[in-house]
Amino acid sequence: MPILRLDAAHRLATDTLVRCGTAPANAESVARALVAAEADGLRTHGLMRLLAYGEQVRAGKIVGDAVVTSARPKPGLLAIDAAHGFAYPALDTAIALLPEIARAQGIAAAAIRRSHHCGAAGRPVEALAERGLVAILFANAPASMAPWGGTRPVFGTNPIAFACPLPGAEPVIVDLSLSKVARGNIITAKQRGEAIPEGWALDAEGNPTTDPVAALAGTMVPLGDAKGTALALMVELLAAGLTGARFASEATSFLDAEGGPPATGQLILAIDATAFAGNALERFAVMARSVAEQDGARLPGTRRFAARARAAEEGITLSETLLAEIERL
Repeated sequence: MPILRLDAAHRLATDTLVRCGTAPANAESVARALVAAEADGLRTHGLMRLLAYGEQVRAGKIVGDAVVTSARPKPGLLAIDAAHGFAYPALDTAIALLPEIARAQGIAAAAIRRSHHCGAAGRPVEALAERGLVAILFANAPASMAPWGGTRPVFGTNPIAFACPLPGAEPVIVDLSLSKVARGNIITAKQRGEAIPEGWALDAEGNPTTDPVAALAGTMVPLGDAKGTALALMVELLAAGLTGARFASEATSFLDAEGGPPATGQLILAIDATAFAGNALERFAVMARSVAEQDGARLPGTRRFAARARAAEEGITLSETLLAEIERL
């Protein structure tokens, strides 16, 4: 399989997006996010997304030259309009502006509307943690999960991400979707012609399935059963209801070029890590050590940092098929 250095992967992503009609600055933002996800081992949010993204820009489902705007409706609030473009430039705006607001107010929130797929949700909260903030992100996605006991999808897989700074160390990063597995894993299985494990998804009639095609036409199994759908409801209300974005059931798919923009939303909360207790960072470190010192245990985020270091040294591998499909765009 071809091996690409990270800078070469970035150029591939940027050139592909520009060729499909994305403004150069937006293409740079998207490329940074996709290559970072690829380097962190999160391939379902990596370069494979170029295929759907490129087609959606060409179809106008993503506005390739969208200009992000922001406003301050309240002293501690940031309202960001992604303008039916990619989510990544809007997330970059939140990362740039939230730290100053959070340090001044103690806590700040950014609401993003008319947005799109947020990619690896741990990335923006990690960036805020590196700036001394405790950060939480909620993002909704097109409908793929039914309420517990139902069969009609009304929730997305709706990722939640959290990051907490640690003194002299990489931050703790929690990044999870509220389905049992990320939907990207089923997409990958479909592309490879492979079955999926039972327990990941249900078909359109609500029956367990190992067929990825039937799974994509059906619903995802929620993480933690009924508890997962309760959390998904919470994310819908926070990421879409509160922000003025579309609910999952109102949004078009992130995966194809059919229909108009999905216009989903994200909500980011950022808290100054020292706003309440001056020794909070030291206390965070105590908690982190109590996990990391146990054999067989690891802090959330550790695996992605190890993968990132390897990718920086060795590059990333792409299948011949994926590389050819990207180049055909």
